[in-house]
Amino acid sequence: MKKQVLFIQGAGEGAYKEDGELVKSLRDTLGTAYNVLYPQLPNDGDAEYAVVIARISRAFAALDGPVILVGHSAGGSVLVKYLSEVDVVNPIAGIFLIAAPYIGAGGWQVDEAAPRAGFAARLPKGAPMYFYHSRDDQVVPFEHLALYAKKLPQATMREFAGRGHQFGNDLSEIAADIKSLPDTRPS
Repeated sequence: MKKQVLFIQGAGEGAYKEDGELVKSLRDTLGTAYNVLYPQLPNDGDAEYAVVIARISRAFAALDGPVILVGHSAGGSVLVKYLSEVDVVNPIAGIFLIAAPYIGAGGWQVDEAAPRAGFAARLPKGAPMYFYHSRDDQVVPFEHLALYAKKLPQATMREFAGRGHQFGNDLSEIAADIKSLPDTRPS
């Protein structure tokens, strides 16, 4: 059985198409042992939080066994909030967040998207968590990575230069980290 990867897109006009290039890179680099699912979020990810969460919940329900989660930009922030509020049935093999804005004090103030206080303690236990951010990101300030590092000291933080918000459409480093996970196939 293939290892399951669920990729959650960012938000904004054209986000699904733009992030589709990231998904293509991930699929190409991971190879045939992985099934990368890429559900399109309503209104290009700019829908109300409850609508986005309903779509993510449906994507989870279609999966069986361990899941590797990847979120880009707002998709990363949504995953943090979602995982801290919803009891996910599937085991989470790893969480990989790319250029994720920090929502809360010091970061972006978006009340609907803000995780509740103490969110870090509610995230799935035992699932390795990785954050990736490029210093030259023109959309999400690089400083947001440090805000996540402060709240989630157990997470691995990877800093880049010259990759921009879309990481040059190259997720080879993320794919290498995913491939380093222990075997996630159901027995």
